[in-house]
Amino acid sequence: MKTAAIIPARFASTRFPGKPLALILGKPMIRWVYEACQSSGLFDYTIVATDSPEIMQAVASFGGDCRMTSPHHQSGTDRIAEVAQSLDAEIIVNVQGDEPVIEQTCLAELLQAFSDPDVGVASLKTAITETEDLQNPNVVKVVTDYRGDAIYFSRSTIPFNRDNCSTSYFRHIGVYAYRKASLLKFINLPPSRLEQVEKLEQLRLLENGIKLRMIPTDYQGIGIDSPQDLPVVEAILNLRNLQ
Repeated sequence: MKTAAIIPARFASTRFPGKPLALILGKPMIRWVYEACQSSGLFDYTIVATDSPEIMQAVASFGGDCRMTSPHHQSGTDRIAEVAQSLDAEIIVNVQGDEPVIEQTCLAELLQAFSDPDVGVASLKTAITETEDLQNPNVVKVVTDYRGDAIYFSRSTIPFNRDNCSTSYFRHIGVYAYRKASLLKFINLPPSRLEQVEKLEQLRLLENGIKLRMIPTDYQGIGIDSPQDLPVVEAILNLRNLQ
């Protein structure tokens, strides 16, 4: 199966305008993400999907593959789907453009899910170990069935532990992989009721009866939401260089 890592990147951002071009140890963020995907050896294609000429120019400057997409897309999923339509690839991985420390191991774990022919969409989950994360609505929680398919995602704490039983909690990490047909089906579905209530796009899959296989990983998923997050990521990358 041919695979593609597609990295959606837009210049406009309310909290952090120009985020993909923010410098991290002298390189723009989008280059860190691109090179992490490319150097993983897992993908036949690594492509940035953007509506920004500035991002297009930056990717071209380091020899990357970048495709211009419509400026009217409502989400990164719509953006990657536009690029995926013309690709000769069966598996499409949506790697967020603000994940410069994305690891080869978790991407390999994600792709391995498709050895099961019943899997059309897969994503990642990691154990929640900090109590404050359970109460944080920005930490999206997920519960799964015995096969590992998602039952529900929420910004609230799920499951609710009424009797203080021994249980585990998992955080959703927003890296998705799709069979191409599943991706194109997904983007043609209208936004769903629970998706709009929780502001979680993945609930559209569940409300339409589309299974989402959750793959456990140790990767913690460190995204960048504001300029204040940059020093944390730089420290991680510096530590990796020392190792």
